[in-house]
Amino acid sequence: MQRYESLPPQFYLQDLAAITGRVCELRVNPYQADADRAARSWFNQISVYDDRKKSKFLNYGKFDLFAALSFPDADSAHLETCIMFFFWAFSTDDLSDEGDLQSKPDAVQAGHDISVSVYTNPDGSRPKYPYAAMLYDLLTRFRGTSTIGAYNRFIKAFEAWSSSQVSQSRNRSQDRMPSVEEFILMRRATIGGALVEAMIEYSLDLDLPDVVFENPIIKAMSDATTDLMTWPNDLCSFNKEQADGDYQNLVFCIMHERDVGLQEAINILTEMLNQRVDDYVNLKSQLPSFGADVDAELEIYLHALENFTQGTVMWYYLSPRYFRGVDVTNREDLVVPLFEKGAF
Repeated sequence: MQRYESLPPQFYLQDLAAITGRVCELRVNPYQADADRAARSWFNQISVYDDRKKSKFLNYGKFDLFAALSFPDADSAHLETCIMFFFWAFSTDDLSDEGDLQSKPDAVQAGHDISVSVYTNPDGSRPKYPYAAMLYDLLTRFRGTSTIGAYNRFIKAFEAWSSSQVSQSRNRSQDRMPSVEEFILMRRATIGGALVEAMIEYSLDLDLPDVVFENPIIKAMSDATTDLMTWPNDLCSFNKEQADGDYQNLVFCIMHERDVGLQEAINILTEMLNQRVDDYVNLKSQLPSFGADVDAELEIYLHALENFTQGTVMWYYLSPRYFRGVDVTNREDLVVPLFEKGAF
């Protein structure tokens, strides 16, 4: 990826939260502090990081804020599980994104296989492998109150997400740049959108039948909200990833496929995001009816999904993971200095 070694010293971002905010409401959960204390106590018992790296992971991540913005209506116990979910998902994702397994697809696959045993052998003992142990604890709590449908959707989503980690690691190991279309499809899995949807069901004890999620309009709305979370992530995380020498990012894919510079690629993706909001509005106007009771539950679910989407985009700005040292108070036409290689 030699052509990406020379990038401009800065770039400009429009207010992405204002774009998604056209359809998604921002709210905050009042139980953030209590739930975070309980979730941290659990995470501190998991041997994922040494003390220094764990402190950086937690303080830079601001996962309690992420959960509070993304699950505003969850009670304290459910919000605790949601924070645990973020601890597990981000530490696992970092393992293949920037950790020891970044370009080792076989090792990522081995970790995936251990985690799969957690639910294929539910009567087995808690694994020693820390990432699988976290999943074991998470699923135990999930099963405690969720419906069978939500649990099965979580498992199916985990399989797709974990497999996508293997594929992304393989792309890195081969220095391969996917097409824009291919990368969008892969990112819908790597962002864990379907996992989030199952967590939303869990967080509010919703009981939606499978037929809802099999409907083509609901599927298309799911793709749209996942893109509304994913594309701002690629825009906001681009700086960190280029500093890490990681080119598996939609901005880089657009630069490569369309042969354009960094700012033009960012502008193209921002306009794609605007169009995706319009797509979502259009799809929502075509929602079918599943009967009065299901429609009422579905309305709660979709509003919660919109809350999650907006909370996620706002967290991108508020977490030092992506904008370390950058003042994001005014997000309109934000000037972002390019991080030096190895800055992270």
